[in-house]
Amino acid sequence: MDGEDFLPEGGKLPELKLDARQAQGFISFFKKLPQDLRAVRLFDRRDYYTAHGENATFIARTFYHTMSALRQLGSNSEGLSSVSVSKAMFETITRNLLLERTDRTLELYEGSGSSWRLTKSGTPGNIGSFEDILFANNDMQDSPVTIALFPMIREGQLYVGLSFVDLTNRKLGLAEFPEDSRFTNVESALVSLGCKECLLPADCEKSIDLKPLQDAISNCNALLTVRKKAEFKSRDLVQDLGRIIRGPVEPVRDLVSQFDYALGALGALVSYAELLADDTNYGNYTIEKYNLDRYMRLDSAAVRALNIAEAKTDVNKNIQFVWFDEQNLLDMVQAFVEDPELRQGLRQQLKRMPDIDRLTRALQKKTSNLQPVVKLYQSCIGISYIKNVLQQYDSNFSALIRTKFLNSLEEWLTKDRLGKFVTLVETAIDLDQIENGEYMISPQYSSDLAVLRDELSEVENHINNLHKHTAADLDLTVDKQLKLEKGPLGHVFRISKKDEQKVRKKFTSNYIIIETRKDGVKFTSSKLKKLGDQYQALFAEYTSCQKKVADDVVIISATFSEVFENIAAILSELDVLQSFADLATSCPVPYVRPEITTSEEGDIILQGSRHPCLEAQDGVNFIPNDCTLVRGKSWFQIITGPNMGGKSTFIRQVGVNVLMAQVGSFIPCDQASISVRDCIFARVGAGDCQLRGVSTFMQEMLETASILKGASNKSLIIIDELGRGTSTYDGFGLAWAICEHLVEVTRAPTLFATHFHELTALGHNGDEHQHVSNSGIANYHVGAHIDPSSRKLTMLYKVEPGACDQSFGIHVAEFANFPEAVVALAKSKAEELEDFSTAPNLADDSKNEIGSKRKGVFSPDDVTRGAARARLFLEEFAALPLDEMDGSKAAQTVANLKSDLEKDAADNPWLQQFL
Repeated sequence: MDGEDFLPEGGKLPELKLDARQAQGFISFFKKLPQDLRAVRLFDRRDYYTAHGENATFIARTFYHTMSALRQLGSNSEGLSSVSVSKAMFETITRNLLLERTDRTLELYEGSGSSWRLTKSGTPGNIGSFEDILFANNDMQDSPVTIALFPMIREGQLYVGLSFVDLTNRKLGLAEFPEDSRFTNVESALVSLGCKECLLPADCEKSIDLKPLQDAISNCNALLTVRKKAEFKSRDLVQDLGRIIRGPVEPVRDLVSQFDYALGALGALVSYAELLADDTNYGNYTIEKYNLDRYMRLDSAAVRALNIAEAKTDVNKNIQFVWFDEQNLLDMVQAFVEDPELRQGLRQQLKRMPDIDRLTRALQKKTSNLQPVVKLYQSCIGISYIKNVLQQYDSNFSALIRTKFLNSLEEWLTKDRLGKFVTLVETAIDLDQIENGEYMISPQYSSDLAVLRDELSEVENHINNLHKHTAADLDLTVDKQLKLEKGPLGHVFRISKKDEQKVRKKFTSNYIIIETRKDGVKFTSSKLKKLGDQYQALFAEYTSCQKKVADDVVIISATFSEVFENIAAILSELDVLQSFADLATSCPVPYVRPEITTSEEGDIILQGSRHPCLEAQDGVNFIPNDCTLVRGKSWFQIITGPNMGGKSTFIRQVGVNVLMAQVGSFIPCDQASISVRDCIFARVGAGDCQLRGVSTFMQEMLETASILKGASNKSLIIIDELGRGTSTYDGFGLAWAICEHLVEVTRAPTLFATHFHELTALGHNGDEHQHVSNSGIANYHVGAHIDPSSRKLTMLYKVEPGACDQSFGIHVAEFANFPEAVVALAKSKAEELEDFSTAPNLADDSKNEIGSKRKGVFSPDDVTRGAARARLFLEEFAALPLDEMDGSKAAQTVANLKSDLEKDAADNPWLQQFL
């Protein structure tokens, strides 16, 4: 890729113009700045910006994709690497650092020479200083959330106080909860809230015991910001909240009285976000108690395993993991599924709606900008259409839709509510000028505005006549070939590059080319420039004259903010549910409505389940599979089978289906019944993380530890290939012990995919000495077929009852075109190790005795009885009162225990290997 393609048109950057004295003064200032590896510092030089040192290298490499963008400021010995940044690129950099990344902060300096001052700073969770830039040309869908955590140990138990602030929607939240050593609740909260930045007291950064907390924040891709512990205080907090929270202070005081540690976290957030410094925040915030039990919890490992993308609208973030209201959500989705006219009508209107939350916040800043007012007025027209579409629905769920949506919309659209806002806009604003991109007060408000409007219209007529005259002079068609545009460059003509070549000879000294870009050539003339300057002068005078009226219009419009915020919440939820219905009806095989039962009853039964992403791919004929997690029968499933046979896909698709059902979506199944889960834990795939000093196996163990400590019988657990990152014996031992714990202690529905085929012994009836009950354990395998003549392996991708006793790894190597000599040697070694042979059809394995084809490997019965006897020996040894025995008696007692163990091991090959 050619790096020059990323430079501005022509490959030229703004030129950094500093004489030697200015350069030396700036270098002296720059080198005195405190070092901050996360901060990207940009310097405003009026017409452009600059970055220096490591920041310059970062920008050249990341945004220009070429180091040729770097320039040297000053002499070679004491010089400074520098890069200049245009205003357009500055927007791009700002958006990338604050909205797309979570590892950088942004600082903007203003000044000259050696005198500069920090004027703006922003982080991924605190973007307020750069909102004017971020929202200038685009509606930003993301709402950054900043969280503050205050961990504390009380009576030997770790507790965490949590608070969050959503600066866009002006919302605060509080929570306190007990925590385990892996901080699984914190990680779930960070995922659920969509945290971009997390504040911690300074002493937490240095604590070894709290290192897992920092890991949890890193796992969620949140920026860790350390603040002084003194900022985590609650003094005067109620008084401060009373100024920014909407409504009376008594409910705030009652809510705050329920918390202890979370108040310090909230105090740090109020200070960090500078909420009290902006008077537009006063009376506009809401506060709530954040309840972890109200949401389905997902940690970062589950998010990665299930390929869950971050929600981009605020209601998506709220509805994404809510699990207490599935029935109503499913009812509404069913209404949209069954009525195509309702669904399509909503879709057409919703896609035209602007970002009402952003516009409302712009109003609350009370600037004289009329654009948010006009856009909210236009949204009122769309809201009326949406209300009419909902009113026309008359079917099974009309009462629910009326209660949930219609009643509120009808109330807010009355003459006494938004009707007053519509009247205000239609009276005060010149709506005819909106098509020209101009937001102006109606000239009828004063005689001065009327005179200026007439003068503007006269200049516009002259410009339009000049447009026609120029087209005739250049022999071009008006509007089709010669376009008249109005933008940052003023009034200009634009033609395509192709037409420019045709009329190049006709260009005289009367025409001046301004710029040449891929979309065409822009040029002007002395007459157009003169008329354009007149227009801009009149427009500036009009804007100045209307300022007082515009300010009043904005202030009055801001009083409707609460109504617009409520409407935005309704439209967002409608958008999500309508999208669910669109998805359910537009897929290759329509989705079905799942039956939902409480977590205390019912099972998880998915008939003909599919993976929603894989089946949507072109050229993929997805093979559906059943999943029957039944209490007492198949609540814990051990899934074996060949590599690449579909084990991982199957367990992931079960997790995705359960999650989709609990957010109110139809799911890709033929039929489904789901017992509500409070959490999904997943350990699927792992890799080294050299930067954190974490190996594959350590990452496996960390994720598994989170499952063992955080899961309950109401969770859903998905584990794939546990223990493969270490030795076979260690991996198998850990996998066996973890299975025992999940079956006997956790008792959650579990899908456990593995290549340790000996684990299938857990699913078989043992004798009276068997330690682990097989209640609820079932063996499944993914099918494969080997052609007897060609010895070629064919994956069937079908999950069937029974166990598989081979991974067919050598056959997979053949698929990967390994050299024949390597494959032959692998088969030879495999035969030496375990009397290797191949079954003609894996689908018949369940009829054969497990382990019959692995003569060199211990049978499940040997493993089960041997493990039970070994455990009995360890329990008897642990129960010995060795402290009360003398040496000889203790030795004799242990010898007797060992002798008994050796006798029992005589007919157990598995146990003999340890003796």
